[in-house]
Amino acid sequence: MRLRAMAIALLTAAALVVAPAPAGAAPGASFQNPIVGTPNSADPWLGYHNGSYYYAATTWTGRIYIRKASTIAGLRTAAETTVFTMSQPNAVSNMWAPSLHLLDGPNGRRWYLYYSAGPAACCGGQRQHVLESAGTDPMGPYAYKGPLVLMPNNGWSIDGSVMTVGGVNYFVFSAFNNNSGFENGGLQSLFVSRLTNPWTPAALGALISEPTYAWERVGNPVNEGPYVLQRDGRTFLTYSASYCGTPDYKIGALELTGSDPLSRGSWTKLANPLFQRNDANGVFGPAHHAFFKSPDGAEDWIVYHANDSASQGCGTTRTSRAQRISWNPDGTPSLGIPVSTATVLPGPSGELGNPGAVTVQRIQSFNFPDRYVRHQSFSARIDANVSPALDAQFRVVPGLADGAAVSFESVNLPGYYLRHNNYVLRLEPNNGSATFRQDATFRQVAGLADAAWSSFQSYNFPDRYVRHSNYQLRIDPITTAAGRADATFRRTS
Repeated sequence: MRLRAMAIALLTAAALVVAPAPAGAAPGASFQNPIVGTPNSADPWLGYHNGSYYYAATTWTGRIYIRKASTIAGLRTAAETTVFTMSQPNAVSNMWAPSLHLLDGPNGRRWYLYYSAGPAACCGGQRQHVLESAGTDPMGPYAYKGPLVLMPNNGWSIDGSVMTVGGVNYFVFSAFNNNSGFENGGLQSLFVSRLTNPWTPAALGALISEPTYAWERVGNPVNEGPYVLQRDGRTFLTYSASYCGTPDYKIGALELTGSDPLSRGSWTKLANPLFQRNDANGVFGPAHHAFFKSPDGAEDWIVYHANDSASQGCGTTRTSRAQRISWNPDGTPSLGIPVSTATVLPGPSGELGNPGAVTVQRIQSFNFPDRYVRHQSFSARIDANVSPALDAQFRVVPGLADGAAVSFESVNLPGYYLRHNNYVLRLEPNNGSATFRQDATFRQVAGLADAAWSSFQSYNFPDRYVRHSNYQLRIDPITTAAGRADATFRRTS
């Protein structure tokens, strides 16, 4: 989010609706985070439209830039195109948290670009503003529609985005619950207002969430950067929590459990954060995010910013990252853990029209049919009654070393695959090496104990097969009937 010079500092938002996922296509071009580096990469927004990705982020300047590319990997080197230069009174600098939305308005279907901006002196003058495109091209051109007055006396407001519920557009944003700031005991909170048109709030914002949990109050009590995530008729309003200057900046969520989005009582806060620092992966302060769909509509993805060290804060050290998300069996979002910048990720499914289904399956043991392959603290084993259930779900993708074989990517830890290391199977992140690709590739053959089932032959040790031993997975030569049973599995939904 932002700096906190001698006063306040905060951050971002955006919104695209995430719908139920149809059948998928093969992964797109692989990439590594960050997708966009410094300096203009905090508070990112990313969307896919008519064959291209579009990306915008905080610039700290009086200009708004958009990048365009046909793949996620291509965004890193895509040109920054200036789509607007700010010159409005009290809004000439410090552009934060751009958020684009394709909405029906009085002038037809248009892109609306919402952003926070203020005077050159940071940061107490931040207010929300909106641009309108001339047509349906996200690159514009854009015309300034005006500021959004959202708080009493046109008070401070940031990180706005649009949430659509029941066909009605609402503007969600961050402001202080007492309209005065941290120094006067204010809590940076979430508000919502109905829009009468894309640039006009029907009323001042209604308070729907304050930072009440300890994990929302590290550094300063903060709720900001609200962004909607919807699936199967359920609406989640995700947001960034705690002060952006700490490594504990993270993502939480509310769920709309009532009928009126303007009523605080209609929202239920999830008790635990969805996404937070991962010291082992060297990712700190992962938040201020948006969501987008893969080109084929099959996958849900998050874009967010993070730092590479715990000592970095709210400035230009933050970089934009992206990864696939998943969904828990109870219908709540599972954002997983932020991946290391060394992890090679398969691109979103359907990039550049690539064909081939990505299957999400469980792997059932032949001789212990109540047990399924799962990861637990990155170890691979077979267990019954797996909890969380996503630990036993894998994306069965073309083999990393041989497309005629298979590899098993974790559903809830994107970029992590089952691989053997000293003959023991573990879930590890793809480091891009030839050795990893070979270790994570298996030939699916007729089951050694039952030809109607399957066995998985190691690609680089073809005399060895995946088998369980004391419920742990490893690769071994198979010479006995018991071994053949241990090495036989079934892929199932």
